[in-house]
Amino acid sequence: MLTSLAKIILAPALLKQARYVRTHTPRLPEPEGPREGVIEGAADTQSDVSPLRVLIVGDSAGAGVGVERQEQALSGQLLRCLQHTFPGRRIHWCLWAKNGDTTAMALIKLHLRPRQDFDVVITSLGVNDVTRNVRPYRFRRQQQALVDLLTSKFSARHVILTAVPPMHSFPALPQPLRWFLGQQASRLTRELDTVAAVNDNCEVLDVAFPLEPGLMASDGFHPGEKGYPLWAEAIVKRIVEAKL
Repeated sequence: MLTSLAKIILAPALLKQARYVRTHTPRLPEPEGPREGVIEGAADTQSDVSPLRVLIVGDSAGAGVGVERQEQALSGQLLRCLQHTFPGRRIHWCLWAKNGDTTAMALIKLHLRPRQDFDVVITSLGVNDVTRNVRPYRFRRQQQALVDLLTSKFSARHVILTAVPPMHSFPALPQPLRWFLGQQASRLTRELDTVAAVNDNCEVLDVAFPLEPGLMASDGFHPGEKGYPLWAEAIVKRIVEAKL
């Protein structure tokens, strides 16, 4: 109720600030590097341990915007952590993420992809749903459809939904736009909690690292070279706990 009232009262300022942010915030490219591959395990362990099949689905953060190479991004840091945690285990991995994607866009692309099996899927979606003013109930339905598709078509054994980042702390956003988008982001994360609560082997991961300059990219929106490793480490901890 408060957010809806604030939206009406602050509409002129919010629109002006949103236009300013779109115009003046640098649009960083997606990092270069492979987006799928296989890391071979040690020869003496391949027959005893099943491969770990990992998929990252999402938006610009999932794609690694904010660093220059995929090895510095979420995919590369996640693989590094997995190799350290599961030495010798074969890892199949894919990165299906695109700058600007909403949950609805990710769903369409997943429907178009061929069937494939994964043990764990990590999602990074929500920021673009916030900026495009997707209603919470619609976001919840789309996220539920996403989980359903991942578990049916892609046989996901475990789904990790990354919480929508705390946009009220994004340094690139001026006030009151920062506060308003932060409120929206919190509402969508609560919808993720609702989805995870009614689905087996599904959880929400809130990466609670401080959004300070040293951990953020130069655009003030994305994780930087020091931020992605913290995200990856939090994911691997959940994978270990899930005993995949």
